[in-house]
Amino acid sequence: MFFVLPSFLEGFFTDFFAAVQVALLPTLASIKASPLLLLRPLALRRVFFAHVWTAFGPAVDEGGRPVKEKLLTPHAYGVVLDIGAGHGHTMRYLARARVTRYIALEPNEGMHTAIRRTAADCGFSEYDGSLVILPLDADDVLTSDIVKPGSVDTLVSILTLCSIPNAERTVHKLVRRFLKPGGQFLFYEHVDSPLERVRWWQHFLSPPWSACFDGCTLGLPSHRWVEAADEWAVKDVWGKEGESTDNLFYHKVGRFVRLKA
Repeated sequence: MFFVLPSFLEGFFTDFFAAVQVALLPTLASIKASPLLLLRPLALRRVFFAHVWTAFGPAVDEGGRPVKEKLLTPHAYGVVLDIGAGHGHTMRYLARARVTRYIALEPNEGMHTAIRRTAADCGFSEYDGSLVILPLDADDVLTSDIVKPGSVDTLVSILTLCSIPNAERTVHKLVRRFLKPGGQFLFYEHVDSPLERVRWWQHFLSPPWSACFDGCTLGLPSHRWVEAADEWAVKDVWGKEGESTDNLFYHKVGRFVRLKA
C-alpha cells in the first residue's frame, strides 16, 4: 500500500527544491568569502533568500499582477509605505501622478539594488526624495524617527506578514503609529486555508519552508488579524479570483480605511 501525497503539495516540493538549487551554491560562496556569516544566522538566511528571490520574484510578481492592478493602482496615493518591499515590485502598480513618495521598508540589503532598478523604471528616485529605502525590520522602524508618526497615506503589505515576527502585534502598531486618519491599508497575503486538511499540511511544512524563504510561515490568519483591529471605517476583504480553497498558498486581498479623527 502506497501513501499518495495530495495534489496541492506538488507545487510546494517543486518550489522548495528549486529554491535550494538556485541559492545553495551562491550562499556557500558567500560563506567562503565571509566565514563569520556562520555566526550570524539571520544574515545568512537573508543572503540565501536574496538569491531565491532573484529567481522567484519576477514570476511571483507576474502571478499576482491582476490582484495588484485591482488593489494598488486605483487606491494607493500620497506617501506609500511598503512593508517588506522585496524588489520594489509594488512600484509597478502605483499611479505615479498620485504617489508623492514610495518608502521601501526592506531589511534585506541584498534586495536594495533591485529596488533602485525598479524605481528607475517607474519614475521614483532617491535624489528627489520620491524614493526612500529603509534597511530596517518592521519592529525597528517603530522605534526610529525616520518615518514621522501619522505621515503615511497608504500602508502596503504584499506577501509579507507571513515573515514578520509577532506580525499581529506589529501590524497593529504600524497602523496606529504611521497611518493617517482616513489613510488606507492594502494587503495581498497567503493565509490559512479554510480546509482543515490543507491547514494541517500548512503547519507541518512551515519549518522547512521558513528556512528557505526568510521566515515565511504558512497558514497564518493574517487577514483576520488586520480585520480585528478597531481602527477601521471601511473593511473590504476578498479572495484571489479563480483560486481554489484546496491550495497550500490560499490568498486573501484587502483594503481597509482608517477612521478619521
